Amino acid sequence: MRVETLAGPDCDLVRAAQRGDLSAFAVLTERHRPALRATAITLLGYGDEADDAVQDAIVLALRRIGQLRDPASAGSWLRAIVRNTCRSRLRLRRPMPVAEPELYLPPSAEPGPEEVLDGAGERSWVRQAVATLSDPVREVMLLRYFTGFSSYEQIARLCGIPVDVVGGRLRDGRRILARRLRESAGDAYAATDAQVAMHRRTARQHVATMLGGGYGRVIEDWFRRDASVVVMGGLVGDRATLGALMDLTLNDGVGLRLHDAVGSRGVLVWETDFLNPASDPEHCPPTMAWLLRLEQGRVVRLGITYGGARNENLITG
Repeated sequence: MRVETLAGPDCDLVRAAQRGDLSAFAVLTERHRPALRATAITLLGYGDEADDAVQDAIVLALRRIGQLRDPASAGSWLRAIVRNTCRSRLRLRRPMPVAEPELYLPPSAEPGPEEVLDGAGERSWVRQAVATLSDPVREVMLLRYFTGFSSYEQIARLCGIPVDVVGGRLRDGRRILARRLRESAGDAYAATDAQVAMHRRTARQHVATMLGGGYGRVIEDWFRRDASVVVMGGLVGDRATLGALMDLTLNDGVGLRLHDAVGSRGVLVWETDFLNPASDPEHCPPTMAWLLRLEQGRVVRLGITYGGARNENLITG
């Protein structure tokens, strides 16, 4: 995009953003950020919550920019999104003794920021931004927005942390992610797409080797000697434990099938389906997630949790 267009009126920036120019979207939202923050402060008061609401609204606007019919009204449109985001936060202030109160709120006309990130999950620039997060925050963000094991309880079990810590790390991650997306808007990340394909290809190879009886070799080559195995949030053992678990599973006639694999700088998540024998269809839970932490290319911790049946189709390619 030409410099004069970036400095031009809102309508030029909106049209460029609607064509997929993320630099134009970044300039547009930065131009209106003071007014957006003032709107949030009016509803939420001064503090971090107002800034968080603006960040959430910007991510939401990115998803919905194609729906803006009057480019000249971009400012009022952005402020309306901020107001809706703030109202959602005000509803969440009601005391509710549950880990994920948003599940019990009445449906809103506007999707929340989590829906937006989830819908944008396959965009390479989102993955690139996630890769810049710290290890603890990146783990929970990767699980929440890129896998089917995304409830606070499942994340807590895989990461071995309390549920309230999950919420705090997600809050920090969303704030950092919104800022990083703004900083990196307009950049191309073709290399990230190649990394996604590599993670899936590697996962397929490892799963196929393990099913072929070579899981001992995979464990020996890929897991460090001091690697820990944590199942359902409780420490179970070392890498030999994984071999014993594989023995029990395969010897009982249960198979594994890879559903998906995602990764981001030292963190891998595999989602697999158990294939129970016809004689014992409920031998194992329908699904399992593997959270693999790596250092220098080798696994130092494996977290495992189980889940229910899924409806999605298997990945292809």
